[in-house]
Amino acid sequence: MHSLLPVLSVFSRILLAFCPAWLVPLGWAWFLDGHLHAAVWAVGFCLNLAIGLLLWHFTRRHRRELQARDGFLLVNLVWLVLPALSALPLMFTVPGIDWARAYFEAMSALTATGATALSGLDDLPVSVNVWRCFLQLVGGLGIMLLVVAILPLLGLGGVQLYRAETPGPMKDTKFTPRIAETARGLWGVYAFFAVLCMLAYRWAGMGWADAFMHMCTTMGLGGFSSYDASFGHFDSPQIELVATVFMALAGISFVRYFVVLRTRSLRVITADREIRTYLVVLSLSVLLITLLLSVHGVEDDPLRALQTSAFHVVSLATTTGYASTDYAQWPVFAPVFMMFLGCFASCAGSTGGGIKMVRMVLLVKQARRELVRIIHPRVVNPVTLGGGVMPMSVMTSVLGFMLIYGATTMGLTMLLLFTGLDIVTAFSAVVATVNNIGPGLGLVGPSSNFGVLTDFQIWVLTFAMLLGRLELLTVLVLFTGHFWRR
Repeated sequence: MHSLLPVLSVFSRILLAFCPAWLVPLGWAWFLDGHLHAAVWAVGFCLNLAIGLLLWHFTRRHRRELQARDGFLLVNLVWLVLPALSALPLMFTVPGIDWARAYFEAMSALTATGATALSGLDDLPVSVNVWRCFLQLVGGLGIMLLVVAILPLLGLGGVQLYRAETPGPMKDTKFTPRIAETARGLWGVYAFFAVLCMLAYRWAGMGWADAFMHMCTTMGLGGFSSYDASFGHFDSPQIELVATVFMALAGISFVRYFVVLRTRSLRVITADREIRTYLVVLSLSVLLITLLLSVHGVEDDPLRALQTSAFHVVSLATTTGYASTDYAQWPVFAPVFMMFLGCFASCAGSTGGGIKMVRMVLLVKQARRELVRIIHPRVVNPVTLGGGVMPMSVMTSVLGFMLIYGATTMGLTMLLLFTGLDIVTAFSAVVATVNNIGPGLGLVGPSSNFGVLTDFQIWVLTFAMLLGRLELLTVLVLFTGHFWRR
């Protein structure tokens, strides 16, 4: 227990850093929903502040540099407790909601998954939808990066937190001499794109409230909307175009944007193999689905077919999950293919989920390497990326991750099948939550939501979202005996 006190000390500061988030729905509630709803968010703020201060008071003397094991423990603690705090106001503002669905909704928000268990979104108080969407903006890039930027000011290091939180296989890469400077730079770029996105939505015809909420869920690649019909509510090609552009931009590593600003050169992006592959995959996929929609008569106008295809392909490939129509009614190849893209298309360092494009590139290169070795057993043919040879430790990490990824997907699917779900719903729900895509197929398709599932199924998928957001290993390492041994 004594060794956990320094972790709890840092956790108390994270809770205090999360307090200002409550002021966002509080402000909207004060002006649009009335003082009664505003009181709910004010109580949430006070509760968050009280817990943070009490925990800080009892652990403030226990301060030391965090070790790797501390970092993993702290990240899991944050991503378990913050959704619990965030779910509490939903219990008092959403009619008929229970704790399982409230926690599911908060976890989906903070992990930027976008799988919702709520219906009647159009009739909810504005502050509730603002809270759901704003949590996706915070969780999209990772609340831990924000905290890493603050920790040095508190006399605490944040390298271990950055390693545990940053998506992608190459977590040791540093882009500035100090990790806190990197974190602040990433949030600066994130905020810049967020402002541009909100102004673009306003220009396309959204009101300020809708523009703010959909900016949050676009840049966070979360996909929550303030309407049950999602983007179908607006029925606007201009709004869909803005969403498509900014979803595609958010699917690229924000680290690359940061480096572009520092070097004032686009070569960082144009020379990046992962980004080039990402853009090629998106472009070819859009053309393929456009052709499919045209051939099957889903869209008679070729330009409309192209726009519909681009919006939905980019939405699912980047793990956002927006929809303007029930794409589950398209030829079956289309929704399955788009969900498949969501498993890997977004870049490492973006706000997207899935295994990340860089891992897929490395896996393809490794497979090609093995094929060459079959023909030429003695040839020296290392796996390279960006002109450099990939260390064996990275390749081993990628292969190990993929093994655990496949086992996790199959294991959770079998667990849902055991509860009586049909195979389409069970498998697509697991794929959608582990990869943080959002909607699945079957009972949890784009025209429905996860609220139709049982409490046990909801908890299974809540755990799946946590696994996906922290890239499996960060969570599963806690279940190994070696982690708890001295």
